Amino acid sequence: MSHFDEASAAVQAALEAGARYADCRVMIRRSESMTARDGDVEELVSGESAGLGVRALVGSSWGFYAIPDLSDAAARAAGRRAAQIATASATVPGPPIELTPSAAVEASWASECAVDPLGLSQSVKGDLIVGATAAAKAAGADLAEGIYQIWDTTKWFVSSDGHRIDQHIRECGAGVTASAYGDGEIQRRSWPSHRGQYGTSGWELVDSLDLIEHAPRMAEEARALLTAPLCPTGETTLVLGGEQLALQIHESVGHAIELDRILGWEAAFAGTSWLDLKQLGSLRYGSELMNITIDPGLPGALGSFGFDDEGTPATKRDAVRDGIWVGVLAGRDSAAVAGLDYAGSVRSDGWARLPMVRMTNVGLEPGPHTLDEIIAATDDGVFMDVNRSWSIDDRRLNFQFGCEIGYEIKNGKLGRMLRNPTYTGIGPKFWQSMDMLSSESIAWGTPNCGKGQPGQVGHTGHPAAPARFTDVRVGVRG
Repeated sequence: MSHFDEASAAVQAALEAGARYADCRVMIRRSESMTARDGDVEELVSGESAGLGVRALVGSSWGFYAIPDLSDAAARAAGRRAAQIATASATVPGPPIELTPSAAVEASWASECAVDPLGLSQSVKGDLIVGATAAAKAAGADLAEGIYQIWDTTKWFVSSDGHRIDQHIRECGAGVTASAYGDGEIQRRSWPSHRGQYGTSGWELVDSLDLIEHAPRMAEEARALLTAPLCPTGETTLVLGGEQLALQIHESVGHAIELDRILGWEAAFAGTSWLDLKQLGSLRYGSELMNITIDPGLPGALGSFGFDDEGTPATKRDAVRDGIWVGVLAGRDSAAVAGLDYAGSVRSDGWARLPMVRMTNVGLEPGPHTLDEIIAATDDGVFMDVNRSWSIDDRRLNFQFGCEIGYEIKNGKLGRMLRNPTYTGIGPKFWQSMDMLSSESIAWGTPNCGKGQPGQVGHTGHPAAPARFTDVRVGVRG
């Protein structure tokens, strides 16, 4: 069933009430998640939400209104209300706002999906998650936990610029974690990452993770970590696995290149950015191996879509090229204020939230090496993998991360397992020290990116491969 008529009615009502631009998103989202613990189902949650959200621009001020009613009358009332809010805001005018051009598009888009996650029986999905935790428990875990999550979103977008777009986006993912208890501490190992792996895909993604097969090894490694030596303290060569590097990209690059943070529009939740637009095109962000792309069209990655929530088509562009900062994540209004000619990175996490600048798929292009070659070329260092903790300042500059597992590197070979590995650094200095990068890239999905007030949860993707960094401080305690 199409909901273009309701979206069009809301937009028309906003224009009649004085808006110079208006758009509306009707969204219907179904979701399902299950958690398991020690071989039993812990929780099963499913839900459905439907509604529409209208934006109206009056002068230099936005108004937004959302309502869980898809009737024509409710849509028109929401459009009028959005324009009234914008008009009231415009009584305290801000800097002039225009919108970067966006060609009118009438289109449909759907993500690739071989096995419909919500169409699959809950018993099949539950057997997998429960089975994975049972396998970890049988292998010695004191606590074994598993999770799967599914989102099925249909949206209809109409704008006063002539957009008329519908999209169907299906996302899912899963993971398993094994914990072991020791004397005053807990060690854990997670597969395939600390929150699981997620993508804009069908259940075939979850099947590919082989959770039951890998769960016993997670339990064994968690147990072994309890008696492993602590990660040494000092400066050394650091090799990061791809999953940890994905979070490094997310925190120290992805959030930093969000244009609303750079402009100071977003500061109340997780801060602003250390970047200065005057240095766009000239600032050295990292070494020449650092090539970061923004690619919302990457098939299967969690930050993928056909069009963003302003109707801008998914377009690949550079954020960092050969180590130089060259691009940002932007919306039509922030791009115009900054004098840029592109947008395409605006989304909301539902019909009741105002669209804002969000990461899509922000990832590191593969390098010329393999992980084996990187290890073999390292005389002395530490390998760390799978995130355990993260901390970064409110300018996205100074950071400290902890990983679940580490290994000593001696004379080109992996050595002893290391417990509680951590590392710290300053964003550009850290990225400038990257001297080897693997070609073995995976698009890691982050389903829990928080931003905004009221808070919004974003789904982002981060292609990443193992990489080596020189002179990094590791083994930070406390």
